[in-house]
Order: sequence, then C-alpha cells, then structure tokens
Amino acid sequence: MGIKRWLGLSILGVLIFAHGLILLANLRLENYTGGIDNFTNVLVSYTNRVFAWAVSNRVSIPFLYTFMLVGGLLLAAFGIWGCMRSILNAVTPGNRDSLVDIVYQQRSLSRGFKIVTIGGGTGLSTLLRGLKDYTNNIVAVVTVSDDGGSSGRLRKELGVLPPGDIRNCLVALADSEILGELLQYRFSEGDGLEGHSFGNLFLVAMTGISGDFLQAIKASSGVLAIRGKVLPATSESLTLCAELEDGTLIEGESEVSRHGKQIKRLFSKPHRPQPLEEVIQAIKEADAIVFGPGSLYTSIMPNLLISRMVEAIRNAQGVKIFICNCMTQPGETDGYAASNHLKVFTKQFGPNLIEFALVNTLAPGHKLRAKYKETGAQFVEPDLDEIRGMGISPVPLPLISETDLVRHDSKRLAEAVMKVMMEGLTRVNKQSAEKPREGTEEDATNTGSGPAALNS
Repeated sequence: MGIKRWLGLSILGVLIFAHGLILLANLRLENYTGGIDNFTNVLVSYTNRVFAWAVSNRVSIPFLYTFMLVGGLLLAAFGIWGCMRSILNAVTPGNRDSLVDIVYQQRSLSRGFKIVTIGGGTGLSTLLRGLKDYTNNIVAVVTVSDDGGSSGRLRKELGVLPPGDIRNCLVALADSEILGELLQYRFSEGDGLEGHSFGNLFLVAMTGISGDFLQAIKASSGVLAIRGKVLPATSESLTLCAELEDGTLIEGESEVSRHGKQIKRLFSKPHRPQPLEEVIQAIKEADAIVFGPGSLYTSIMPNLLISRMVEAIRNAQGVKIFICNCMTQPGETDGYAASNHLKVFTKQFGPNLIEFALVNTLAPGHKLRAKYKETGAQFVEPDLDEIRGMGISPVPLPLISETDLVRHDSKRLAEAVMKVMMEGLTRVNKQSAEKPREGTEEDATNTGSGPAALNS
C-alpha cells in the first residue's frame, strides 16, 4: 500500500524527538548495558556525539534541542498522516473526499438525529438524498404494495416483495454513485429482461442466495455502503384495495391510481398485516417521523394500514412532519389543495398524527404548468389558513426545483425538515421544562402550594 516510506519517516521523527528529549534532560550517560537497554545505550551514545559536535561548533544547545523536539514531532506527524492517506487510498480507491470529510461522515453523522421516513416512489428517494448529508441514523420505511412494472412482474412470477421502491431508496442513500447508477440501469431489450432494472434483479438474486428478502436488503445495503437503513413496512405480501365514494371496490395499487373516481377509504389484503418489529422500534426512538413526499394513496397511506403502525406513530415522542406534494396526481388527487391531502390522511387514520406540514409555495412556470395540465396534473395550492384550522402548523417554503419536471429539491427539502424538526424538539423540551414537578407531601410542607410555590 506504499506505507513503508511514511512509516520510516515517522520512526525517524520519533528518534529525532527522543534525541531532543535527552539533550533537554542533559542525560550524558555512558557504559549503558544490558538487555533491552542496549537500544537506549546506542541512542544516548549518538546524542552525546551530537552534543559534543554542538559544543565544538558553538551551536546553542537550547536551540538544538528545541529544533530536534519540534522537527521530530513534525516529521512523526507527517509520516503518520502519510500512512493514513495510503491506507485510505487502498481501502477506498478513487475516493476524492478528504480525510476530514470521511471522519466527519463516520463520526458526526453517526451521532446525528434519528429520522424515520415513511413513503415510497421517487418522492421518498428525493428526500433521502438530502437527509443523508445531515445524519446516518435514517430509517426509510417503504411501502410493499406495488403491483405494476418490473416490480409487479417479479412479484407475480417469483412471489417476492416488490423491490422497486426499496431499490430507489437504497440508491438514494448510497455513497457509491457508480453502483447506484448500475442498480438503476433498465434493460431495453432481451427476452424476459426488457423493462426490468438491474437493481430489481439484483435484489431478487440476493433473496435467492440468502433465502430471505430482508437479508437481501441488508446485504445490498452493505454493498452500497448506504447511510441509514431501508426497511419494508411489512414482510407480508400486501395487496392495496380501495372503496370508492359510489361503493365500488377496487383491488391492486395500479387500479387505485388510475380509476379516476373519488376514494372513500383504503384497506389491504390481508387485513392489518404484521409490521417489522425493527420498524416499530425505530418509530419509538425517532426524533422525527416524516410522511412523504409521494403519492398520497399509493405510497404514503399504505404503510399505515399495517397493524400497530398508527398507534406507534401516535405514541411516539418524535416530531411528526407531513410533506405535501407540489403537483396533484391524476386519478388520485385531482383538484386537491394542500389541506385536502391532510384531511384525507386524518380522516383515514385519525388526529394527532401530524404536527407540521411542509408546503411548497413556489409555483412552476407557465410552460411547465401547461405541460402538466395536458396529463391532468395541477399545482397544489398552499391553502395555509385551512391547514391551521385543522390544528396543524403549516411551514410554507419554496421547495421545488424545475428542470423538465416539477419535483422537490432534495437539499431544500432536507434543510426544511431539519429546521422544522429542531423547532419541534425545542417546543417539546420547553413544554416539558414548564410542566410542574409532581410534589410529595414533604414538598408541600416545605415549599407551600399554589402559584407562588410554582413560581419559586
């Protein structure tokens, strides 16, 4: 690994530093013998020669030992730094990040806030790309009701959980861009391969090797060196169903998203499947629980159909944040303003699940709005007063970035989530501090009671 030269430089620096110490202590010893002390004898002997040379040449002894002490330390430090760089380059070839950045990622980010994100699709992966710059303690809880595209085909043919949304989240949290691009590669031709992404096939292959889809996710997480965890909401095969306002029942996520009628409620088959205990534990320990962004009916809400999920979120101490979509989704949320998303969510799962709502206020340009209008999508209006009336605190911010699509900007979105979380945690801590301590009889006797006692 090319570290011998640096190691030698470090040893030389230590030896020079030792010479300086001997000069400083004026240890002019001779006839030093015996065992391990032979090395000390040689060191002192050379130091005495340096001392004699300095005296004969009228070199200042304080200057000499100061030079040797400082120079030795610098050489040793430079050699150690070179060793670390050589090892780092060998372990992570091609990594251009500075050593400081890598240490920061491994130490500071590992002590970051615990954040649980709930959703699926491209919206959730957009959020994760931004959040991984703030903390490594991310748990992405992903819906497993997808029955369309490559995921749907693999689910039907091989009986595995749909891997598509999980793959997107793994790629979003990955450190390796090259491996991420590889997993996102989609075959455009080939008998049986057309339409499949390499990442989906990779997860299915890992499932075959490990015998378990969860183990396949963990193994893939290790390969990609992701910052955080990606977990399916349940390990059971889940079919999303909906009851429409006219009483019609439809089955399958792809059907829910394209029927074009008002949805009354969602349910699943099987009814209330069991969650992963790791997901429930992560929710209990989270500093923040974030819903979305993503398709309301097919990405966010299906996760809460899992048994104990709503109860765990409601009882959790973490700050609960809902990220409203920036554009409506044809067939699901036609004509919805921001408050409509929250009303549907609250109607299905009850109150006290959302404290803050992140609402985009930056409307896309006319060309993009016209382009989206052709597909039936519209800008989600930020009706903030309506949201406040629901007892939810709206946080209006410009959160989108415009290219050829209107999507949340990952950096802006992650920064907004962190600020809202900090505000929420500060509020909770302040309320906890203001709560009066439950007193005992002895407290009442010693301090009295009533407002004066509380103020004191």
